Amino acid sequence: MLPLPSTQAALALAADAEAQLRRIEALTGARLVLRGLDLHVQGRPAQQQRVLALLELLRPLWQAGEPIRPVDLQTALHALDQGQSDSYGELHQLVLATSARGRALRPRTLGQKRFVDAMERSDLTLAIGPAGTGKTFLATVQAVRLLQQRRIERLVLTRPAVEAGERLGFLPGDLQQKVDPYLRPLYDALHTLLGRERTEALQEKGVIEVAPLAYMRGRTLADAFVILDEAQNTSCAQMRMVLTRLGENSRMVVTGDVTQIDLPPGQLSGLVEAEQVLTGVEGVAICRFGEADVVRHPLVQRLVQAYGRRDARSQPPPAPRRPDSRPS
Repeated sequence: MLPLPSTQAALALAADAEAQLRRIEALTGARLVLRGLDLHVQGRPAQQQRVLALLELLRPLWQAGEPIRPVDLQTALHALDQGQSDSYGELHQLVLATSARGRALRPRTLGQKRFVDAMERSDLTLAIGPAGTGKTFLATVQAVRLLQQRRIERLVLTRPAVEAGERLGFLPGDLQQKVDPYLRPLYDALHTLLGRERTEALQEKGVIEVAPLAYMRGRTLADAFVILDEAQNTSCAQMRMVLTRLGENSRMVVTGDVTQIDLPPGQLSGLVEAEQVLTGVEGVAICRFGEADVVRHPLVQRLVQAYGRRDARSQPPPAPRRPDSRPS
């Protein structure tokens, strides 16, 4: 039995008609019964120990009355199975920021925490991984943190205006209206952190700039935090151009997913080249996310796994080695 400290904690675990308790049962094979402030765990001893260890990892959330999300269960269970409980326990002690609605924002996986640590210590960070791993959002959180701490003077967020089968010229409106749909994920992150009005006010003052990649040419970005999003859709020349914009007292984060490249067939992605060229360069951190770091709907993680298996099957077999024809 696990005694709960408050009604608030019980509600956090029993939210959505005890849906989270049923999810824990499905993941562990144990049976959970909540009676008042007592959570009874039934099952084999190994199942009971597994449930109690899982709930202990999640204690900082439910003890504070924060709802337990499916992704929290998945990542905590993954850490438990991998023997990383101590590292996972540090996640919930790290509050990066508070959203405009007052929600505490934390890294939710060990991969995300490594990314946050890398951004803190490195002037250039490459974040490469599948959709839903929080790359863009965490980079924006870090940028806003540094802005609020006055460690930088402005935010510059950019991404290439490239989509499969679509060109800017076919979209209605002036240039800004044409590129705004491509920049929407960056606006969404800012609105979550600062609220719409605060974001727009900082944009009017020039403190926050959201612009297409083409606007970066010829500039030197000093005292800034620069985020290049969807970098898998940059050409090699574009990537080199934007990386060399970095000025004094500035940092840059480059995010992308090399499985979602929309460039013309045969054109090398600037992100793929940058990962190869910059590995081992001092001052550069490269963070690679995996399926365990997906923090969207649990189905997204399974989709990533399914496509990963398909991609692995479709890889051409290695070329057979030619027999050594040299004389013995």
